[in-house]
Amino acid sequence: MIIVIQCADQVGLVASISAVVAQQQLNIVSMREYVDTTEHLFFMRLEVEEIVDPTELELQLKTVLPAEATIHINPLPHKKIAVLVTKEYHCLADILIRNFFNTLGATVQCVIGNHDDLRDVCERFGIQFYHVSHADKSKDTFEQEISHLIQPYQPDYLVLAKFMRILSPAFVAEYPMRVINIHHSFLPAFIGANPYRKAYERGVKLIGATAHYVSNELDEGPIIAQQIIPVNHSFTVADMVNAGKEIETSVLAKALKLVFEDRVFVYNNKTVVFE
Repeated sequence: MIIVIQCADQVGLVASISAVVAQQQLNIVSMREYVDTTEHLFFMRLEVEEIVDPTELELQLKTVLPAEATIHINPLPHKKIAVLVTKEYHCLADILIRNFFNTLGATVQCVIGNHDDLRDVCERFGIQFYHVSHADKSKDTFEQEISHLIQPYQPDYLVLAKFMRILSPAFVAEYPMRVINIHHSFLPAFIGANPYRKAYERGVKLIGATAHYVSNELDEGPIIAQQIIPVNHSFTVADMVNAGKEIETSVLAKALKLVFEDRVFVYNNKTVVFE
């Protein structure tokens, strides 16, 4: 069972929380905590062996925590996700393979693409694929069609696995801090489209990938995971794209694992990540 706590910091929180857990006869397997001394905020993730009544445990924890504390007990132990794609297959393929072998930490409910290119790979894994074209329609109509398809599945998260469309604030607001994107640069460098070409033109010696929550500001949502690899003058744009695909897949997989295991806290457009 997982216990996740976020609240204002105060002296003695770790001792008080541990005492409540001990009173419930719960054996602590893992405990991670962090204090942001600037913002005076406290973050904790506890993993315990036994399972008890979460309502009673939450009531006991509230008696020792500051007002307005956020407590989640065993939050969504197995998540459900919907995946949005365009044409690139590498991130989706990795997700589908992990889903097939039950190592994803979540279940893929459906895949939605604004092109039909990836239908075949989804059908080979027995995953429902929907094609929603963005051509010849307004963004509002396009997003309404996607929302209509997603709604019956009630996913916990949306994963943008190389979905090359910018979502509107209204759409993002339906899933606050529940839309995860993989961007093909080491943010905040080279936001927006064509980051590999921008990197090539700038002559950078490192390229990277960033998994982040989607917010109303393009590619500026809270960062979950990042990775970089070296490049040099001999790399063409195509070389950078090919090299980048490997880290895009790796970074997205890492970010999803962290999120699905409830290891990520979001505040002030930043994250605390207990790896």
